[in-house]
Amino acid sequence: MNRIDETKQFKPVNIAVLTVSDTRTLETDKSGDTLVERIARDGHVLADRAIVTDDVALIRAQVQKWIDDPRIEVVISTGGTGVTGRDVTPEALEALFEKKIEGFGETFRWISFQKIGTSTMQSRATAGVANATYIFALPGSTGACKDGWDDILRQQLDIRFRPCNFAELMPRLNEGKMPRSG
Repeated sequence: MNRIDETKQFKPVNIAVLTVSDTRTLETDKSGDTLVERIARDGHVLADRAIVTDDVALIRAQVQKWIDDPRIEVVISTGGTGVTGRDVTPEALEALFEKKIEGFGETFRWISFQKIGTSTMQSRATAGVANATYIFALPGSTGACKDGWDDILRQQLDIRFRPCNFAELMPRLNEGKMPRSG
């Protein structure tokens, strides 16, 4: 049974939020706002936030900048995970992954299926690790951001979550590799 171990001390995680959209601005970015609100509500730190258009090079450049920043422990993107021609977030991010976290997309779609049925097949939510930084790509709807945070990331980024979580693995993500600079 999943639970929070209250005997362990909570450790905030430094998170960057990326919105991928050709039309949104900081004033109209409801999905990014949803993630930012939940990050703060649950005690984590918003380390940076950006909006880029649906362009592989721009997405990759922004996320690479955060991967190279030792202060950023997690990147969460929203948008660009569908199947239309402009949806290129998975292609941009997966090229950066050292390891793909297959279960994230599978779990996201399973949770989403309970709420929106077979429409969840249109989501190419994905996740991976690069340079000891977790990278999670969520769809662009506020509902998807709520589901991704509330039903997966809130628990997995809380070191107290049992039986296990992503947060407790952070110190070991670069085992066998050169340490991060900074």
